[in-house]
Amino acid sequence: MKIYTLERTQQLKVTLDEAWDFFSSPENLDEITPGDMGFDIISKRPIPKMFEGQLIEYKVRPVLNIPMYWKTKIVEVNDRESFVDEQLKGPYKLWRHKHSFEPNEKGVLMRDRVDYALPLGIIGQIGHSIFVKKRLNDIFDFRYQKIEEIFS
Repeated sequence: MKIYTLERTQQLKVTLDEAWDFFSSPENLDEITPGDMGFDIISKRPIPKMFEGQLIEYKVRPVLNIPMYWKTKIVEVNDRESFVDEQLKGPYKLWRHKHSFEPNEKGVLMRDRVDYALPLGIIGQIGHSIFVKKRLNDIFDFRYQKIEEIFS
């Protein structure tokens, strides 16, 4: 299985409490996800603040507007420091996303690290080079811009 990694950092001009409050609320995912993803949280609402073991279910339309079911689990939470979500069911063979928050003199440095793998062996690897890598970068570029708008 070929594992890919996407890493991003973003300086937030807010307090650690403000950053943690926003990112530990699963319902805020909607706001920082591109509209063309067809992102819809289908878990029962209201969704509580993040906790270890929490399951969150979504529908997404990442490719050709085809709906896909995605279920993630919050596998690790270090209060006001980091949390990790992993895909249980969905389009990836592996999806592990670590979100970290480091206070500094300018506010908070937020880091994202996503380790992921695609199904279908060599076909998945070709799909990654043709489409998936760019799509994920576009999603995280959108996210970066939205977060800048929210916290500016």
